Amino acid sequence: MRMQASSDRGSGAFSDPMIEIVKVWKRRGHNEVLKGISFSAHKGEVVCLLGPSGAGKSTLLRCINALEENDSGVVYVDGISIGCREQLGALHQVSERELCRQRADIGMVFQNFNLFPHMTVLENIVDAPVRVKREDPDAVLKRAQELLARVGLADRGSSYPRHLSGGQQQRVAIARALAMEPKVMLFDEPTSALDPHLVGEVLDVMKALAESGMTMIVVTHELSFAREVADRVAVMCDGLIIEDGPPEIILSDPKDPRARAFLGRALPTEEPRRH
Repeated sequence: MRMQASSDRGSGAFSDPMIEIVKVWKRRGHNEVLKGISFSAHKGEVVCLLGPSGAGKSTLLRCINALEENDSGVVYVDGISIGCREQLGALHQVSERELCRQRADIGMVFQNFNLFPHMTVLENIVDAPVRVKREDPDAVLKRAQELLARVGLADRGSSYPRHLSGGQQQRVAIARALAMEPKVMLFDEPTSALDPHLVGEVLDVMKALAESGMTMIVVTHELSFAREVADRVAVMCDGLIIEDGPPEIILSDPKDPRARAFLGRALPTEEPRRH
């Protein structure tokens, strides 16, 4: 349960962060997964989260859209406290219906696509805007078709997920998230489940999305993507953000020895992108 609001909100370098995480803690039993993290991403900014397995990266993403409830601290998206409401200096949980409305502004793409196998590609994309946002089905269908064209799958609307490659399924998952017209996009290692030759097609869609001005937080091990696309790179270790700055600095000259050790292991194994 989130216990109290913080006066630290708005303390970043810009006046209006799109995503602001303020002193967020998350525990599982005796294990502290997130240890008082404060972090922000501004409108149109692309932030890549790097770090070893178990660092807390995926948990941090899941706390942003309240798929996991943090134990204390607050997450704001476009000035709205996610999963809770401030009243008289205290924070109270919102109803499930209000939380669903809040989540509509936060697109999330997972490692394993999470498409509905019994629905066609178009049905997967149209479902949430019609069911959750009560939008007009014809308008949503038109938007879904435009999004499929945007991710290079204009001819696969009637296909079922089982008939698509992993890279195609992940591009459908991106289109599905965008169909909700979110303010921000979260990516949780979106290429980790793909064969190496399929990685590039997903990263190209993400790069185009970044160039369109979407605010993005991306958990990834694709360091070439981070170097090329990110405005900032943050390195997590043991539930903490230990480095945060421009990719050209963090990837070439990290100060924290744990970040140096992680990047030293990761960089030599990275292969050039295949086009």
